[in-house]
Amino acid sequence: MSKEFVVIGLGRFGGSIVKELAEQGMEVMAIDKDHDKVNEYSSIASHAVAADSTDESVLKSLGIRNFDHVIVAIGDDIQSSILTTLMLKEIGVENVTVKAQNDYHEKVLKKIGANSVVHPERDMGKRIAHNIVSNNVLDYLELSDEHSIVEIVANHQLDGNSILKLDIRAKYGLNIVAIKRDREIIVSPQAEETIQQGDILIVIGADNDINRFEKKML
Repeated sequence: MSKEFVVIGLGRFGGSIVKELAEQGMEVMAIDKDHDKVNEYSSIASHAVAADSTDESVLKSLGIRNFDHVIVAIGDDIQSSILTTLMLKEIGVENVTVKAQNDYHEKVLKKIGANSVVHPERDMGKRIAHNIVSNNVLDYLELSDEHSIVEIVANHQLDGNSILKLDIRAKYGLNIVAIKRDREIIVSPQAEETIQQGDILIVIGADNDINRFEKKML
């Protein structure tokens, strides 16, 4: 059973979400004040509407309360982002995810009831920085302010060593939660598992510990 989504704000971030959800077969209503942007997504989204999301009566008339999840992807207009989020929670929308411009914006969004707050530019910047600094890091996902999960390509230094021998948990405080090897995925690998050069290690831990391990791999 497909879920129904609303995406408010059709900039690069919001537009990419609309496209991805539509490709996954989800029902998506796309909303923006800009008629040109709405026209651009009219053939992609299930419904595309030109509307002012800070107007409570407009939100109610669109039946947004009945959707499973609303994503507020408004760009630089922090005031509109906050007002829209406030209106959505007041009319009873259960799940609201909002794009934040900065930490102050995030604090306000959380205080008025946003269920989830994302920082796409900041998070992507961290991913790119990690990828640039270390050739071994394929992907980087922040779990909290101090913990992340990363995909690290095992190099020659790790080749032929078992997880037990490397003792990454004791030395670095990190856990290898899975190993990707060609088309195989080894979930919760045993201590006796031998790492091969080219394996993709999915590692979780504190950012400081991940950084220490990355430097050791250089």
